[in-house]
Amino acid sequence: MTTTPVKSFDLDALTASLEGIEIITEPSQVAKLSQDYHTFSPVLVPKLEGKVGDIVVRPANEAEVLKVAATCVKHRVPVTVRGAGTGNYGQCVPLHGGVILDMTRMHEIRWVKPGIARVEAGVKLAALDKKAREIGWEMRMTPSTYRTATMGGFIAGGSGGIGSIQYGFLADRGNLLALQIVTMEDEPRVIELRGDDVQKVKHAWGINGIITEIEIPLGPAYPWAEVIVTFPEFMAAARFGQALGDADGMIKKEISIFASPIPDYFAAFREYIPDETHAALLILAEPSLELLPGLVEQYGGKITYQKTATDAGKGTHLGEFTWNHTTLHARSEDTSITYLQSTFPADKNLQMVEHMYHHFGDEVMMHLEFTRVNGTVVPVGLQLVRYTSEERLNEIIHYHEEQGVFIANPHTYIIEDSGRKVIDPEQLKFKEMVDPYGLMNPGKSKVLEFKI
Repeated sequence: MTTTPVKSFDLDALTASLEGIEIITEPSQVAKLSQDYHTFSPVLVPKLEGKVGDIVVRPANEAEVLKVAATCVKHRVPVTVRGAGTGNYGQCVPLHGGVILDMTRMHEIRWVKPGIARVEAGVKLAALDKKAREIGWEMRMTPSTYRTATMGGFIAGGSGGIGSIQYGFLADRGNLLALQIVTMEDEPRVIELRGDDVQKVKHAWGINGIITEIEIPLGPAYPWAEVIVTFPEFMAAARFGQALGDADGMIKKEISIFASPIPDYFAAFREYIPDETHAALLILAEPSLELLPGLVEQYGGKITYQKTATDAGKGTHLGEFTWNHTTLHARSEDTSITYLQSTFPADKNLQMVEHMYHHFGDEVMMHLEFTRVNGTVVPVGLQLVRYTSEERLNEIIHYHEEQGVFIANPHTYIIEDSGRKVIDPEQLKFKEMVDPYGLMNPGKSKVLEFKI
């Protein structure tokens, strides 16, 4: 991939033009706010080393966003938008310096109504969830980073998470209702996208407009209980997860399956997971608990931990050991561990899970998240990998792909290489309109370059 060199700009003139808006210039703070969790990948760390913005700007409202956009277009300054920086691909790491646009001051919940909410981009997911539950509703899905992640960051860089067993992924029709963005044209505009038009900006890593407001549907709030089930055999745990996922009458929010020795990294729950056993971490609606013991017994499991909905909001939350928090906990003890993201062939998903489990052994430790894809419950993999070299990692990825397993590669900062393969033509067409100078998060695509 080739990139056009960035035109130098007068930082003092830029800063002067943004008078009245919060600006951070202290080098260590700018460096900190230029990073995310790409450190999960030993491949990305050297590639993104030293990539920092020139300044951080924190707008407090839409008017300030418009002013920042107009100023950066005038001076031809790259803009990288960020929320809490909980992404793992380097989505908010600036490859060409410029302005880091930190949206966390825009954290107003505009309104919450039965089944729907509208918020500013900097609202934390946990804050919206708490507000929605006051009227009996909640977010349909959240990443495991929900306590710190922002809505704008989730929409721009996330895909699903806790709740995806019930509602699928953000990309599924109906899981995102509207977006409001600010363009990076000579005269920036505010544009409202509704319905299918949200696809022009969703999961585009901040290259297609500055998201300022989001409208999402909500789900009914249940009293959620948390449960740990252990199994002597991994495939028994995997088949249990599938059976529970297929039980449509049981209301689920999370089904995570972990092969030993992954549970060894869960220090808070070690007393509930004996050595060399495999674990299922579950979040279920309390009315569904009565049906659980029979299913557990059928697959040879044992319930070792259970927390009622009343207590689930206190202390350690099981959800914070699932999805990519699993990787976080493992890396807290062994920084050589990294991960993969896998989708198994629909016609033989558990057979392929079993094959990979035996083929790689402890080199690729099996972590499954059960989700709903096209109306069907399936396992997707977030396997932990004992990293030795980039060459070996590529061999592991290649072997999966040869067997028909789709890998959304988390070891690249290029959109197309991470799993998209190609950018949606509609997104490209939209970018031509809203970012004619290619100033938004440049360098993250094979086909997009600066035009300055």
